[in-house]
Amino acid sequence: MKLRRRRFLQLAAGAAALPIMPRIAMAQAYPARPVRIIVPVAPGGALDILARLMAQWLSERLGQSFIIENRPGAGTNIGIEAVVHAAPDGYTLLLIPSSVTTNATLYENLNFNFIRDIVPAAMISTLPLVMEVNLSVPARTIPEFIAYTKANPGKVTMASGGTGSTSHVGGELFKMLTGADMLHVPYRGGAPALTDLLGGQVQVMFSPLPESIATIKAGKVRALAVTTAARSEALPEVPPVGDFVPGFEASTWQGIGTPKGTPAEIINRLNMEINAALVDPKIKARLADLGSIPTPMSPASFEKLIVAETEKWGKVIRAANIKPE
Repeated sequence: MKLRRRRFLQLAAGAAALPIMPRIAMAQAYPARPVRIIVPVAPGGALDILARLMAQWLSERLGQSFIIENRPGAGTNIGIEAVVHAAPDGYTLLLIPSSVTTNATLYENLNFNFIRDIVPAAMISTLPLVMEVNLSVPARTIPEFIAYTKANPGKVTMASGGTGSTSHVGGELFKMLTGADMLHVPYRGGAPALTDLLGGQVQVMFSPLPESIATIKAGKVRALAVTTAARSEALPEVPPVGDFVPGFEASTWQGIGTPKGTPAEIINRLNMEINAALVDPKIKARLADLGSIPTPMSPASFEKLIVAETEKWGKVIRAANIKPE
């Protein structure tokens, strides 16, 4: 009887392990064919550059091609929806833009719920915004700029890369916390906004650092502050806005996500490999060139960040009554 019982327990334990073994084998074998990374913006910008950097790293580490597929449109929603409806097998990934945290409130009729339908696998990096002004603006500090806007009500214009963009909602948060008087002027992208800032058609912009670092270092615009909690290594002499405006913090960030239902073993494999990239000296140097800060996180921590940022920017969008273009 004892032998039968022992044999039964052995068989039961073996049966319980069966579902685990294929999943482990799947993760070890992953990827067995090329993987697509959907980038929901046009080629050439900071998001696209970071996606290609990670694609090259993953291709070299995992022995399969990671192929970039740009699907811009509808404020990044077209590319995101394509991944939402993809097979949850690890062969279609999403380059997650921080715009997902504003779009959840900005667009009322999305065909997906990002927090429900996409699983964050790994965060890549954080990009500060830089608050910069045209050289004709006399202010050289944040307090001086706030005073300047209040002394010139309705005359100070704030450019952004588009309604609801990070550069827009960052500026609206600044207005809410300081009472600065700025008139928002949306553009179709950061490049034309920066062009008009240089030309003096607008006076101030909260710009992603990679888009503006060359013009700042060339002395063509004046950087007043960065929007992250700490100084940027790329502009160490420029203070954070939060040094003058308690509670202010805004940044753009990027990561990799997968459709809901992707096996946890594959998500964890992607997390491990991307986090390894973020401590590699060559990758860190390339990110530094872009003004980008490596930000390794667990999938759970990345998900918590997205939930918190979605709540934060939702409040700003509703308070400022921002509507999509």
